Amino acid sequence: MSILNNKSIYGLLSKLFHWLTAAGLIVQIPLGFYLVDLDFDQFRVDIENYHILFGLIVFYVTLIRLIFKLLTPTPDFKGSTFLGQKILAKLNHFFLYFTLLTITTSGILKKLFNGESLIIFFKKINLTYNFELSEQFYSIHVLANYVLIGLIALHILAVLFHKFLLRENILKRIL
Repeated sequence: MSILNNKSIYGLLSKLFHWLTAAGLIVQIPLGFYLVDLDFDQFRVDIENYHILFGLIVFYVTLIRLIFKLLTPTPDFKGSTFLGQKILAKLNHFFLYFTLLTITTSGILKKLFNGESLIIFFKKINLTYNFELSEQFYSIHVLANYVLIGLIALHILAVLFHKFLLRENILKRIL
C-alpha cells in the first residue's frame, strides 16, 4: 500500500487522516451535547477540558489534512458515477472541511473571548473578555455542529447508496 495518494487509490496518510477525524468526531459530538446539560462544577470543567483537547486535535488534523489534500492528487471517481454525483461529492467534502474549521475556530474564539487562554500553534493566546462575542461564537459553534451532523449523515447515506443501490463498494477506497 502506498503512503501517498495517486490517481487510482487513497494512500495510507489520507486514510489515517479520514479515520482520525471520524474517531475524533465520534467522541466530540456526543461529548459536546453532554456538556450542555451539566451543572457548573469541577466534573464539568474536566469534561470541558477533554472536549477542548479533542477539539484542538481535530482542528490540527483538519489543517494538516487540507494541506495534504492540496499537495496530493485525489483518486478519480470510477463506476457508475455521473457528473451530478461528482459535483455533490465534492460539495459535501468541501462543506465537511469548512464546517469542521468553523466548529473548531468558533470553539476556540468562544473560549478566548470568555477570558480564557489557549495554547494554539505552540503559543499561549489571551484575548480581552467580551461576553457578547463569546456568546455569538458559541451560537455559531452549536449551529455548525448541527450542520456537520447533517453533512456526515449525507456522507454515510452516499456510501450506502453506492453499496446497496449501485452495487459499488466505495467504502473500500478509504479502508
